[in-house]
Amino acid sequence: MATAWLEVTKPASSVPSKTVNISDARGWRWGGLTPHGTYSTRATATLRVLSPGSCATANGVTFDPTGFDVFPASDLSPLQDFCVADPTNQVHVKGIVCKDPKIVGANDFTFSGLHIAGNTSNPIDSSVTPVTVFQLPGLNTLGISLVRIDYAPWGTNPPHTHPRASEILTVLEGSLEVGFVTSSPENRHITKVLKKGDVFAFPIGLVHYQRNAGSGNAVAIAALSSQNPGVITVANAVFGSVPNISSNVLSRAFQLDKGVVNYLQTQF
Repeated sequence: MATAWLEVTKPASSVPSKTVNISDARGWRWGGLTPHGTYSTRATATLRVLSPGSCATANGVTFDPTGFDVFPASDLSPLQDFCVADPTNQVHVKGIVCKDPKIVGANDFTFSGLHIAGNTSNPIDSSVTPVTVFQLPGLNTLGISLVRIDYAPWGTNPPHTHPRASEILTVLEGSLEVGFVTSSPENRHITKVLKKGDVFAFPIGLVHYQRNAGSGNAVAIAALSSQNPGVITVANAVFGSVPNISSNVLSRAFQLDKGVVNYLQTQF
């Protein structure tokens, strides 16, 4: 059983119910099915897809995906053996334009440097070394990437999200306190202390963090389910946006004095 969120707009001239067969939803995140054409009234519903070929009804309407655009949550699957990224091409596409396969070589699929510890001399006492499509062009269209994370004693990889990827982290050295928070309204904090060799998964889009739980250095490797997972660090996004979010908004949201908000904005 898969739960899907669906927003549908109905034609201005047609309020009657629509009937639809919903295809297998496994592997899809239904972030909105948008019909082609001009529409007025809007119906929003949470649908439960029971099985391939089943129908889903909400708000008195049975929805038909025929003529709808459906967007997968993960990177698109490759249509050839490889599509090495060509960062010199200025064409904007979903992903990166392919390099001529005739001039592709082993170096396009190689990254050297994860044996080198990152510089943790910074306010959060941690460092992330990414291996995404921008460091390893051969990852283009493969839907994977990697990072090395170094932590000084008690160092933190602060609360953040990856908007386009799930993450699986393995501790190589030391011990880490890790956790993530589920979506509202529960906001459940799921946390655990990991030791060397332990593995932990962070679901896509959820706020998560790691903290070195020991007095020595710690190291982790994390794999992500996108060639370009992206990262949104909560504190930086909220207090360091350009331009700033109004202190009126933030003081109300965090129940803080405006002076405290103004101070926090100077830190980012």
